[in-house]
Amino acid sequence: MLLTLSIFIPAVAGLLILLLPRNQELLQRSIALVATAVSFALTVIVFVNFDGSTAAYQFEESWVWVYSLGISYHIGIDGISLFLVLLTTFLTFLCIISSWGSVKERVKEYHFFLLLLETGMVGVFCAMDFFLFYVFWELMLIPMYFLIGVWGGPRRVYAAVKFFIYTMAGSVLMLVGILYLYFNTVDPITGGHTFDILTVMRQCHFPLSVQTWLFLAFGIAFAIKVPMFPFHTWLPDAHVEAPTAGSVILAGVLLKMGTYGFLRFCLPLFPEATLKFVPLISVLALIGILYGALVSMVQTDIKRLVAYSSVAHLGFVMLGMFALNLQGLAGSLLQQINHGLSTGALFLLVGVVYDRKHTRRIEEYGGIAKVMPLYASLFMIVMLSSVGVPGLNGFVGEFLILLGTFKANIAYGVFGAAGVILAAVYLLSMYQRVFFGKITHPENEKLPDCSAREAFVLIALVVFIILIGIYPDPFLSRMEPALQAVLDRVKEAGAAASLLP
Repeated sequence: MLLTLSIFIPAVAGLLILLLPRNQELLQRSIALVATAVSFALTVIVFVNFDGSTAAYQFEESWVWVYSLGISYHIGIDGISLFLVLLTTFLTFLCIISSWGSVKERVKEYHFFLLLLETGMVGVFCAMDFFLFYVFWELMLIPMYFLIGVWGGPRRVYAAVKFFIYTMAGSVLMLVGILYLYFNTVDPITGGHTFDILTVMRQCHFPLSVQTWLFLAFGIAFAIKVPMFPFHTWLPDAHVEAPTAGSVILAGVLLKMGTYGFLRFCLPLFPEATLKFVPLISVLALIGILYGALVSMVQTDIKRLVAYSSVAHLGFVMLGMFALNLQGLAGSLLQQINHGLSTGALFLLVGVVYDRKHTRRIEEYGGIAKVMPLYASLFMIVMLSSVGVPGLNGFVGEFLILLGTFKANIAYGVFGAAGVILAAVYLLSMYQRVFFGKITHPENEKLPDCSAREAFVLIALVVFIILIGIYPDPFLSRMEPALQAVLDRVKEAGAAASLLP
């Protein structure tokens, strides 16, 4: 029951925290820290014992939930969901540590919502029943809404409502698609309809016209979550107004719900429609890459710059995915992990100086590498990983994505490569303005460097950034069999369609 424990231990700990008196903040923080540490440790055990030679689901658990409706508590992971689960528990654990001194109001409620959010996120990646998947998908909305709306910035209510409305709109479309699949799937044992995802995949053979509508129903929901251009407008507001931990979870995990949805459902369930939508998705991904980079170049707020960079980086993820070859898919999934580490670290780094100066405007800094050398060094490593410098994680993901894209379509590859150059422009320019030159603001001469707690969180992320950059094989070898299975399903559909008169 490793997966069940990793899913529900945070939620149980959150409920326990709610029962504690409000003045016992140290105990509340400690319970949250222990719960997230245990959940992370359980997923590490899963990783170590995961058989990377097969595409089959592992660590499966299945119990009948509502027999008459064909609903079951069915969870498991494969090479696609393994790393996203590990990333979720790792980042949440670090977020609890990073919030130790910065969150001082409504501490009890803050940790409850953060732990409930972890349960929803891990549940989404493990769910193998569509009803269960949808429950966890909707469950994530509530805690993130409150994290932004209560502990966010000056325009937090606007950002929270915008985030909620966008995601809910997409969720309703996905629900319609799930119900259609449910009424067209029969459980071979009970003879009734079922929400079981594996059963749906075995029986899902719809004509192209039906696949097109189902792809749109699921795809729009996932495109909003990614977010792809032109559904991206909620993201900068949510990122800028969210507290630091909220931004880390939002960038590191929640955006991956969209890319995971495309990879888990749209490609294998609707393979003919996937082939039909390759040009559209690829063009939208390229627009997102170039648009996100160009808008990032003119930002004056560090956090908003990082937020728009996510639009560009997730564009790369979608571009590699819809190259529909193993290199592109592997790069896409690996880049999801890389983005979670690198951009999550960037938001934590921004939070460090924001806690000291309460401003994120680039013009308020300059020359701070002289007074914060450790901070400047860690920021440089993370920034270079986001640029895609060899030896760091971003290079491996972007290289595989571009390799797969050039293999599929040279023109797409050329425009994608231009996005890499633009990323270097806006990130290096930002770093130069913040860290180099003369200290023009006297108050910056007394900025303290990273504390031991801040350094621990950031170094933990940097270790994985370097590890993946130098030795990505433990990650790639475990994900490739599951990705190949998805790719085979799409290729089979394409071959069958080519034989039709």
